[in-house]
Amino acid sequence: MSRQTKENRVAEDLSAIPGLSRAELIERWEKTHGRPPPKGVSRRLLEYSAAYQVQVKAFGGLKPTIRRKLRSWMARKDKLPHTSSAPRRSTALSPGTRLVREWHGVTHTVEVLEKGFLYEGETYRSLSKIAGVITGARWSGPRFFGL
Repeated sequence: MSRQTKENRVAEDLSAIPGLSRAELIERWEKTHGRPPPKGVSRRLLEYSAAYQVQVKAFGGLKPTIRRKLRSWMARKDKLPHTSSAPRRSTALSPGTRLVREWHGVTHTVEVLEKGFLYEGETYRSLSKIAGVITGARWSGPRFFGL
């Protein structure tokens, strides 16, 4: 089969994937992975898996050296104690701390109190409320102030 013909066939197979039913996508998953997909898996992921398999069939998968490296990394990861991938952040703010954020060219300063936050002479119970006052939209206060 010529390269152009192979590429055309792959393009046709890929363009057919969005038209497949969920049941057909699950069937493809089971055939490829040897087991049913995880419960609640999205249609999008089923489509990505099907598309990847079409390309693997036509052009080949990962090189053996890459597969070995991935297996090696996973084996090392499994031996490490479980840690969260998210960095740990201290959520405790000391009274007297000042949080400063510029929003649309205006600098906003919030002072941390024993029980709450002082912004423009008014006390608020949460940073999210202050972020909402400043932006006019719902924001995570800690995220808005970069905490």
